[in-house]
Amino acid sequence: MTQGPSHTMQTQKEQHMLALRPLERQDLRFVHELNNDAKIMRYWFEEPYETFTELSQLYDQHVHDQRERRFVVFDPDGELVGLVELIELDYIHRRGEFQIIIAPNRQGRGYATRATRLAVEYAFKVLNLRKLYLIVDKSNAAAIRVYEKCGFTHEAELIEEFFGNGQYHNALRMCIFQRDYFAAHQGAELHGRE
Repeated sequence: MTQGPSHTMQTQKEQHMLALRPLERQDLRFVHELNNDAKIMRYWFEEPYETFTELSQLYDQHVHDQRERRFVVFDPDGELVGLVELIELDYIHRRGEFQIIIAPNRQGRGYATRATRLAVEYAFKVLNLRKLYLIVDKSNAAAIRVYEKCGFTHEAELIEEFFGNGQYHNALRMCIFQRDYFAAHQGAELHGRE
């Protein structure tokens, strides 16, 4: 759970709405609540119901891992609304995996889209990754729409990739390349959309 630079990342348009900051120990109660929600963890392909002690130990083990960046997403009032992770960071191949959770009571407000854009910006402008990918449940249409809106494209379908609710599910691997991100944002700036 290595932390990147200690500044907050915000796009110009979204400055007043949401921001990211590195995950800190005092945020673990919030993360623990998310991790113990079975509906959320199903979409992260993980088992829910982790103890707070286990979570704290994981935090301690990963806090200095250069292959991971974890951020909390917060609103203008400083309230935590979600968690963003850049994991499996590979600095030779310049790629990493993106994950996001928005608290259930904050979903449906565009927070996932804004937080995804902030994380993608960080991955490409700060970490200089070439490729960012994610794995999403094929049946999670809302998440897929968010990712497509943020520039991710379908790369592959993973057959019976994870087990949940008594059956196997297919997943999609989606990705976005740094070159495409910069081309889209340069075009948006030229047309006054950013």
